[in-house]
Amino acid sequence: MSTIAHTANLTVALDDSQRTRCEVWTRVMGYHRPVSSFNIGKQGEFRERRFFVEDRAR
Repeated sequence: MSTIAHTANLTVALDDSQRTRCEVWTRVMGYHRPVSSFNIGKQGEFRERRFFVEDRAR
């Protein structure tokens, strides 16, 4: 007999002291860098980027 645990949809609230900062990395000029190391202008450019999905070649 298998036991399946059903959990209710619970919302977990964390204090700021319990949170961990997420670091975002991006590929720039052939190597990876954390966005947090960019200067203010480059961080702005990163936020304005548009991502797209190219159709498959036929």
